[in-house]
Amino acid sequence: MDGTLYLVATPIGNLQDVTHRALEVLRTVDLIACEDTRHTLKLLNHFRISNRLISYHEHNELERAEELADRLVAGASIAIVSDAGTPGICDPAFRIVQRAIEVGVAVVPIPGAVAFVNAVVASGISTDSIFFGGFLPSKKGDRRKRLEEIRDIPATLVLYETPHRIAKSLVDCAEILGTRKAAVVGN
Repeated sequence: MDGTLYLVATPIGNLQDVTHRALEVLRTVDLIACEDTRHTLKLLNHFRISNRLISYHEHNELERAEELADRLVAGASIAIVSDAGTPGICDPAFRIVQRAIEVGVAVVPIPGAVAFVNAVVASGISTDSIFFGGFLPSKKGDRRKRLEEIRDIPATLVLYETPHRIAKSLVDCAEILGTRKAAVVGN
């Protein structure tokens, strides 16, 4: 019998924000695949969960997805977690989800925190229509091109940026996106 792939959302700040269902899945699966085993271990230790961990991150995602798909076909239940938030939202998960679907294994999302949703609802900017653009490119030319591509989308634009690039990106946003309501939200 085929296994099940669980996409388990984890807290984006306060460990108490994890759901009961997420904790139950993390306790009962055969394996937890995570971006950083040290980071996930903090969550597991906090809730006294001992389970087997394996790394699953952007540098090993291609090979690891194949390995995990084989385990799923053999009947294993596997949870994918990112360091914070929902796997697959600017974090690894896409390839294993794609492989699980290809091999006919059930994919079950376990809802919870999504950083961009929390940011937009705390921003005070309209949430009637939202465009989530993920991370902006790191190179200035590529970043400015991307901003030009999304400039005229009739929605609240939600973008991720790293702390060390935020100042440069905000300058580019002001120059390209023009005068509009904006917020910078962090955790």
